[in-house]
Order: sequence, then structure tokens, then C-alpha cells
Amino acid sequence: MKFDLHTHHFRCGHADGTIRDYVEAAISAGLQAIGISDHTPYFGEKAEQAFPGIAMGKSEIANYVEEVLELKKEYAGKIDVLLGIESDYFPEHFETYRKVLSNYPFDYIIGSVHNVGGVSIFNKNRWKKLSDQQQIEVKEDYYRLIQDSARSGLFQFLGHIDAMKGNYPAFSDIPAERMLDETLQVIAENGVAIEINTSGKTKLSGGWYPSDAILERALHFGVDVTFGSDAHKPSRVGDELNQVAARLKEIGFKEWVYFKNKQKISVPL
Repeated sequence: MKFDLHTHHFRCGHADGTIRDYVEAAISAGLQAIGISDHTPYFGEKAEQAFPGIAMGKSEIANYVEEVLELKKEYAGKIDVLLGIESDYFPEHFETYRKVLSNYPFDYIIGSVHNVGGVSIFNKNRWKKLSDQQQIEVKEDYYRLIQDSARSGLFQFLGHIDAMKGNYPAFSDIPAERMLDETLQVIAENGVAIEINTSGKTKLSGGWYPSDAILERALHFGVDVTFGSDAHKPSRVGDELNQVAARLKEIGFKEWVYFKNKQKISVPL
């Protein structure tokens, strides 16, 4: 079973192509299922589109859902088009997000932490002049938010759980092993999966999210895994899927999961 649950398109303002382009790319890549999972609107402000280069406008979410559902019908029998969405986890706005997203028939919702302390996780300038202890505190704050997102009950899987290394590779070396293990245990206990996301190659860190070391710990704690290219252009759909499957087998995983109607479906690697 070949699938890709993490893709974006033009509505978010920083991706190329239409949803149909991603569906067609998935068919060309030999996938049996393609998840469409663009960024939610930002519901933390009254503005229609507070961050036009980051997330779609509020009025677009209904259009987005309608388009995916139409393509799901059109491509039935050719490929399984899954309705997903990627939602930031903002504790202060969480109930607003939960209420809005409950209005739509998502197959799954990806929970991602993109901001810590009001600063993007990809902002490498945040690390300047921080002491070793302050760096540890930032990393622990990041994983604390991921733990809370796992406990929230809103998400079927969590996106790129070490993406803070993206533009600051030294993040991986900041000592916080106990917090990481605690986070993986919380994820497992709450029945939430994590994705292997191949978009790290587009950042300074290169490689995948999360690292092999984290995947080995995830296996130890019994965390389910899924796959997402995090494609922002159609040519990246299914990118390195076969290599990821092979590496997961080497680590010791026997299966991975995808989601339909918010139900977890396990398939052999």
C-alpha cells in the first residue's frame, strides 16, 4: 500500500499547483491513496486572512473541503483521495480550532507545532545569544507543546516532530533525552501516530523528520508511524516513500498506518 498523507497547494500561499495536480502526481507515482492536507486558516485573529503567505483565508476552507470531496468522487476507482488538513496547535486558540474543524468530514487532521513562544520554529535567529540552559528550555517547551497536542484528542497524527532542527541542525544535539522519551510515551498512550516527513531535505538540516534515533525510540514506545512528503509542489508527491519504508523495516517496524474517516488503518510495510 503506497500513500502520502501530507500535501499542500496554492491556497496556503506558499505552495504551487492545484489539488488536482497533486492527485494526478500521486497516480503517476503509483500511489493508492493521496491525502490532501493544506494549512488551516489562522483562527486566532478576526482578520479574514491574517497571514496570506502562510495559511488560507477563513472563507476558503469550505471551498477547499468541497473541492477535495468532488475530486474524491471523480477519482474513485483510480485512487483514494483523502480529505485531510494540517492544523497548528495553539493552546490559547485550541477550542476555536476544534469547533471550526468539527464542521467538516475530515479523514484526518495533522497536528503540527510551528511556533514556540510566538516565534517560528524555522527562525534560526531565535537561537542567537541563548545560553546552553536557555536552549534546553526552548527545546523542552517545543516538546511540551507536542505532548499537549497529542493529549488534545483532535489529531490523528502529528507532523514533523523534530522540525525545529530544520534551519538549526544543532537543535538535535541540545540535550533533552528525558523530555523526548516522555513525549513519545505520551504520543503512544494517546493512540496518536507520527509521520515520517521527507521535506527536511528542503531545509538546512536535510534528511527526514524525525531522525532515525527518534524513530528507534518511537518503536520502543510503540508509536505508530505514517508517511507524508509535505509536498509544496506536485513533483514531490510520494518523495522517497520507498526509501522510508525500507529504513523503517531496518529499524524494526512491521507496519505503518493511514487514516480514513478518522479510523486508523494498519498496512504492512
